[in-house]
Amino acid sequence: MFSKETILNKIRILITNHFETPEDAFKFFDKDGDGKLNKAEIVKLLKEAKITGFIRGMVYSKLIEGYDKDGDDLISWEEFKFAIDEMSDESN
Repeated sequence: MFSKETILNKIRILITNHFETPEDAFKFFDKDGDGKLNKAEIVKLLKEAKITGFIRGMVYSKLIEGYDKDGDDLISWEEFKFAIDEMSDESN
C-alpha cells in the first residue's frame, strides 16, 4: 500500500508536470465548473496521478477526511489549495 507521502507526491508530480498552476489543474478536473471537485472528479484526478484502482476509493475517502474542511464531501478551490500547499511543504 502507498504511504500518504507517496500518494501526495504522485498528485504533486501530476500537477507540476501537466499544468502551469494549481488553479489550472483544479479547473481542468472541475468538469462541471461548479468550483468544487466531486467524487467522480477527484477519482479522475487520482487516476491521472497513477493511483491504482485498488486503492483509489480509500485514497478518495482519506482526501475528503483530511481536506474537506466544510464537511460537504466536496473539495473547494480553497481546500484544494491547502492540500497543494501541504504537498509542497512535504516535498521540501
